[in-house]
Amino acid sequence: MTSPEFLASEASLDALIAGFEAGTWPKAQWTHAAHVTLGACYILDDRGTALDRLRANIPRYNISQGGENTADSGYHETLTCFWHDVIRDFMGTLPAGFDRLAIVQAVVAEFAPKRDLFVRYYDFDVVKSRAARANWIPSTIRP
Repeated sequence: MTSPEFLASEASLDALIAGFEAGTWPKAQWTHAAHVTLGACYILDDRGTALDRLRANIPRYNISQGGENTADSGYHETLTCFWHDVIRDFMGTLPAGFDRLAIVQAVVAEFAPKRDLFVRYYDFDVVKSRAARANWIPSTIRP
């Protein structure tokens, strides 16, 4: 797997964040790797507000790209919280001294190939669940 272009430099990370927040990041490039990159950057920016920023900005981005946030599509609260927590916890295991780019690269290397990791934590189809889309549901299999 080749590394996405947005992992090439600090400037490319900033371009991803700015494009996402402006709603101009191309939908075709809004991959799982881009999602986890953004999550890691937000967590590094401010661990206390990262989840709130994701909750506000993901639905706005979806709309900017012609999507909708409904009971069946768009923003998903449980998956957003799940990935936020998984990324945050993983980042806590990294050695001290990593800069932002190295941390984000490590996060992407770990989680880009694990898009379906959440299936190990839920005993129901969390993706299709309206309740899970609307509200955080903790893991039903493991903490």
